[in-house]
Amino acid sequence: MRKYATEFIGTFFLVLTIGCTGIAAGRGVIPPLAIGAILMVMIYAGGHVSGAHYNPAVSLGAFVRGRLAAADVAPYWGAQLAGAVAAAPTVLFFKTAPPQAPFVAPVAPGFTAELLFTFALAYVVLNTATARATAGNSYFGLAIGFTVLAGAFAVGDVSGGAFNPAVAVGASMMGILPWKMLWLYLIADLLGGAAAGLVFKFLNKGDE
Repeated sequence: MRKYATEFIGTFFLVLTIGCTGIAAGRGVIPPLAIGAILMVMIYAGGHVSGAHYNPAVSLGAFVRGRLAAADVAPYWGAQLAGAVAAAPTVLFFKTAPPQAPFVAPVAPGFTAELLFTFALAYVVLNTATARATAGNSYFGLAIGFTVLAGAFAVGDVSGGAFNPAVAVGASMMGILPWKMLWLYLIADLLGGAAAGLVFKFLNKGDE
């Protein structure tokens, strides 16, 4: 239960920060900085309890890599989605500005951007937070947060910069992303996470 509560809390504050900074992530400098920072500090806060995934795609990558039990996948996803769903009305309660139109990603570029940078995020998580060769390092949270920061700057104006199915659900609830595009984030992000798990296993044979 402690693991799932940690995943809920971390995902809640990640989605809360995304909503309060008003992304799509490509609009301005402050949102990517705030999002990368909150992810970093929540990873340092919860990494020793749950692994601090805060992202169903990362949890899928950890499962494929062999560092998350099959019995934990659904509860992790449930806790992450619950955190996102709880954050969305909190953001709407805070907001007083008129709503902006949702960010609509072009399908092919948006799908590709989400897949690539979700792969990058999960790949960094697996290599800095689960690999035997990097065990005990103190930089894993910084590396993971900066991956999201870089992705938001690089392709935030292409895909909206979710890189996380739970974020996509929360952003859709807040009107930041359109519901009709949710499939793009779910499929691309989960594919990116699974691909990272497979690539990790290929490049780190014997690290089970």
